[in-house]
Amino acid sequence: MNFFRAALLATALSLPMASGSLAATPADVLVIAQNIDDIVAIDPAQAYEFSSGEYVTQVYDRLVQYDAEDTTKLVGGLASDWMADDQAKTITFTLRDGVKFHSGNPLRPEDVIYSFKRVVALNKAPAFILTQLGWTPDNIEKMVTADGANKVVVKYDGDFSSAFVLNVLAARPGSVVDAETIKAHETGGDFGNAWLNANSAGTGPFKLKTYRAGELMALDANPGYFHGAPAMRQVIIRHVAEAATQQLMLKSGDVDIAKNLTPDQVGSLGDNVKIGTYPQAAVHFLSFNQKTESLTPPAVWEAARYLVDYKGMTDSFLKGQMETHQAFWPKGFPGSLDDNPYSFDPAKAKKILADAGVKTPISVSLDVINSTPFTDMAQSLQASFAQAGINLAILPGTGSQVITKYRARTHQAMLLYWGPDFMDPHSNAKAFAYNEDNADDKYQSTTTWRNAWAVPDELNKETKVALAESDPVKRNGIYVDLQKKVQANSPIIVMFQAQKQVAMSPKVEGYINGANSDFVYYRLVKKAK
Repeated sequence: MNFFRAALLATALSLPMASGSLAATPADVLVIAQNIDDIVAIDPAQAYEFSSGEYVTQVYDRLVQYDAEDTTKLVGGLASDWMADDQAKTITFTLRDGVKFHSGNPLRPEDVIYSFKRVVALNKAPAFILTQLGWTPDNIEKMVTADGANKVVVKYDGDFSSAFVLNVLAARPGSVVDAETIKAHETGGDFGNAWLNANSAGTGPFKLKTYRAGELMALDANPGYFHGAPAMRQVIIRHVAEAATQQLMLKSGDVDIAKNLTPDQVGSLGDNVKIGTYPQAAVHFLSFNQKTESLTPPAVWEAARYLVDYKGMTDSFLKGQMETHQAFWPKGFPGSLDDNPYSFDPAKAKKILADAGVKTPISVSLDVINSTPFTDMAQSLQASFAQAGINLAILPGTGSQVITKYRARTHQAMLLYWGPDFMDPHSNAKAFAYNEDNADDKYQSTTTWRNAWAVPDELNKETKVALAESDPVKRNGIYVDLQKKVQANSPIIVMFQAQKQVAMSPKVEGYINGANSDFVYYRLVKKAK
């Protein structure tokens, strides 16, 4: 580990070390081994990868956000409060007093306006999250305006509620940047994009100290953060691609946290390492293309729910990686349905098919990504479905091959996963419970359309009602009802929710890892003495 220790010391800017073993990270520095080579950009108007999402959360704030204290609750971020007018389709935000950017510049309404304008104007990968509010480069300055010295008025255009808009603004591209600092670094009308992909200009609990792509990211604490200074003076994220190397670094004390270990490696760490298991937003499902006649009877859909060996898989090769979850919105967020009414019961499945007059055997091709754990899951399904006379022929392919086939609706059965683009239940309700136009030439990025399922009008209408409902409690109740209906009667069988395992030193306390990378927080981390 000498090569690592040398690099760490050089980067940490004369970090104090206790006498004795070098294999001990400084008490006020959190060192993480993580594969971060997925990062394409760190500008919050462009960042669209898992690792960059984690970075943005440390460095920037949004008007409203799911914060570290409770990642299931939407709370004020840079806004101290807000007033929604669903009739006028506006939300007026009052900015929190005394907030300053890392530069020392005070937070102003102009910073919010500029931040949203640059996302829409740059039109990078995550821009669609904001532009679905009806925002365009031509109208953005009319849709987001200042009201005095400390208020911002946000207008939206669409048949949806302010509750939906708040979740959109809590997403990554809703991050607020320091307009004056960025304007000073604009080049060729790029809204400071090139500069912000190597520097930071936020209000968050940390600020970027050093970023070397595919090598290292170092973050310094912001002592003036409005929620209080982080306990850690610095967070250093080392790019370590190999899981075995991460494991070795953690065991030797060279890092405090290892993010990408395999289940086998996690199981071999012993009692001197703490394992955190965190439900993630991705749900894994089996779906039946309704262009395949043998897969259209609702009895086949119902029987399939009793032919998945949920416990067998989660107790063996999926242990620690996934948990049983049978609804389309992930557990851990408002509006989720956490009931799992189905269990492996081949006899019941056979009876369902027989009572409905469905003739067996049925032969079906199953497309699957040719990597673990997907191939293992497919083999389990093949064995369990055969017990009721449904014979699955596994067709492995690369991820791009499988997804291309899925989008073309040329599969029969599909084993895949789905994650929301932003943390609002409509993101998944539209994918699993809505399809008003099932025509082949009307491509839609939904599981319903891709499986050629002409969703009943009742579900289509209810999905739109939920989107427009202004009362958050009522709105969440509608989504729960939608999930119950899809759970009971659809050709899409949701089976599992992904889990992330994070291995860490027993000294690490207060690490928060929500349901996606945007909800990873380091500001509450402490190290026990």
